[in-house]
Amino acid sequence: MHPSSTDNKPLRIVIVGAGVAGCIVARTLAQCAGVEVTCLERVSRDDHSEAGTGLNIGPNAIKLLRAHDPALAGAVASASLPWKSWRTSLTDGTELFTLPLSDVADNDGVRIRWSELYRVLREGAGDAVRYGVTVSDIGREADGRCMLSYTAGGETVTLRGIDLLIGADGRYSDTRRALSGAPAMRQVGVAIFRLLVPDTSGGLIDDYEQWFNGPNRLLAFRVPPGHIYMAGTFPLRAGDEIGDADKSADALRRYYLPADGAAGDQCAWLVDTLCANVGAIHWARLQETEAGYRDGDAPLLYLGDAAHGMVPTLGQGATQAIEDGCVAAALIAGRLAAGSRDVGAWLQAFDAARSERIRFVMDVSLEASDTLFAGADPVAGSLKKVQPPFRAKLSRLYRDVGHASAAEAGQ
Repeated sequence: MHPSSTDNKPLRIVIVGAGVAGCIVARTLAQCAGVEVTCLERVSRDDHSEAGTGLNIGPNAIKLLRAHDPALAGAVASASLPWKSWRTSLTDGTELFTLPLSDVADNDGVRIRWSELYRVLREGAGDAVRYGVTVSDIGREADGRCMLSYTAGGETVTLRGIDLLIGADGRYSDTRRALSGAPAMRQVGVAIFRLLVPDTSGGLIDDYEQWFNGPNRLLAFRVPPGHIYMAGTFPLRAGDEIGDADKSADALRRYYLPADGAAGDQCAWLVDTLCANVGAIHWARLQETEAGYRDGDAPLLYLGDAAHGMVPTLGQGATQAIEDGCVAAALIAGRLAAGSRDVGAWLQAFDAARSERIRFVMDVSLEASDTLFAGADPVAGSLKKVQPPFRAKLSRLYRDVGHASAAEAGQ
C-alpha cells in the first residue's frame, strides 16, 4: 500500500498518452471523486498526422465498450461503418470463404479511420488531456511512487508523488523503456504496408476482404466518409529489412498479380491504386513485443501497445487497447467508489483479469498469420480458419471477454 492510500488527499494518477486506452481511462476517471487525473499527449489537440490510415475494431471491443460506456460506444459507431463479414479469395477472384461475423460474435465490429477514432476518443476525454506536451524525465522516488517532468507552452512542470503512472504511449513506449526497460521484440518475417485513398472503386470494395497470391496478401475495406483502407503483406527472412526494390510499383505488381492469368476486378483496382500511390504507402514489419502490464510491485500500469505489441493479422491491436482501457477504467472507478485506495490491489486485480486473455489473443493472432509466411499454402490455411477448431477460437476471441466485463471489473 502506497503512502497516499492512507490519507485523505486525492490519489494522483498520471496517464502518458492520449491514444485509445489512455483516452478511455482518462474519460472515466475524470468523473471519479478522490482522484486527480492528468493525461499527457505530445501532439496538439487536432494533430492526427500519424493516423492517416483505417482500421477494423473487433466485435469484442465493441461489446465491452457498450457495456462500459454506452455514450462513447455510440460516438464511435456514428463515425464508423459496421464490420459484418470476413471474405477471403485469391487475387484472380476465386472465393475461398465468406464468414459472417454473426456466426462467431454477438455483435458487429466497426470500420473506421484512425483519425476519426482519435477524434472521438479525445473529444470524449475532454479537459482531462493536456496536449502539446514533451515529457523530459520519468523516474521513481524513494517511497516507491513515480515522478515525471513535462514541458508545455514553454512551462516545465514536475509531478511528484504519483500514486499510479499509466503508460499508454504506444508500441515504443518511452514510459516503459524508462521505468522497466525496453520489452523483448521479435520479428516474424513479414513486411506490411498500409494506404488510405479516396474510394474510386465504383463499389468494388466494401466490407472486410482479403486476397492471396501465394503467401502475398492484400486486405481492403471501405471506411467513412468515402475512403478505402488497404494493406498488404509479403514474406521476408526474419530480421531482414524491406528493400527499396520491394517498394516499387513493379514489385507490387509481381507480388499480387497472378502469373498465370488475369487478376479479378477487385485486385486489379487495388494493385493499380497502390502503384499510383507508391510514395504515400506506409511500410513496417510484423513484430511482437513481450507482453507485460506491470513491473513488480511498482505503481505502474502499461496499457495497449505499450503493454503488448502484437501482429495485426486479426485486427486486435486497437481492439485490445479498447479492452484494456475499459477494464482498467471500470476497475479503478469501481474500487474508488467502494472506498479502496490500495493501488497495489487494483493492479493485482487488473493483472488477474487481463493477463491470460491477452496471451490468448496474441497467440491466436500469430496462429492466424500462418498464411503470410514463406512457403505457406493460402488455400489450405484459409480454409482451416472456417473449420470448427479455429472458429471456436474466433468465438472465444469475439464473445468471451470473461473477466474483462465492466461489471466484474468494478467489483
